[in-house]
Amino acid sequence: MALEKQILNDAMQTFRIEAESLAETAKVLDPEAFSRAVEALSGAPRIAAAGCGHTGIACRHFAHLMCCIERPARFLSPAEAVHGGMGFLQPGDVMLLASRGGKTDELMPIADICRRKGITVIGVTENTASPLAEKSDIVLAMKVTRECDPYNCQGTTSFAVTCAIFDALQTAVLEYTGFCNEEFAVIHPHGAVGKRLNRQ
Repeated sequence: MALEKQILNDAMQTFRIEAESLAETAKVLDPEAFSRAVEALSGAPRIAAAGCGHTGIACRHFAHLMCCIERPARFLSPAEAVHGGMGFLQPGDVMLLASRGGKTDELMPIADICRRKGITVIGVTENTASPLAEKSDIVLAMKVTRECDPYNCQGTTSFAVTCAIFDALQTAVLEYTGFCNEEFAVIHPHGAVGKRLNRQ
């Protein structure tokens, strides 16, 4: 059964909506703050990331990206973080906290613990006047014109924009630290990429 024309048209608008928000984020993302974030991530012995919902899933992606360029990282569940999980981080480490609105209640105690322990907080948020931004050492701004669904509720565009910021950070950290394909080949021997990197 073919989709109704209006449903198909609405679905195809996803690409325009997300592309628009990505372009707007590129405009509001402060280069100086981005540079400071790259330097902090590049020099941190350990990195953690936390967020809720779709943003939490994006933070898992970020932690994996960091591991792929040999920056030891992990996703910290906001619930587990305040029940001992923050023991993973020590002074000089980096905690990345992401929340579009910057008011996610579960993240505020984590930011407070970081301040007490001397851990650098990178906040990723659209609201640069939010509690999260105020508690962050470095703020990376994002811009979401609207979510993709008709009700503007699901974290679709927000997820895409957050992941794009994380992808940009990984690209910059990779180049800043001089990480190379030969190093990646050692930790990624399988799959199409691994076969390409490790072929004799």
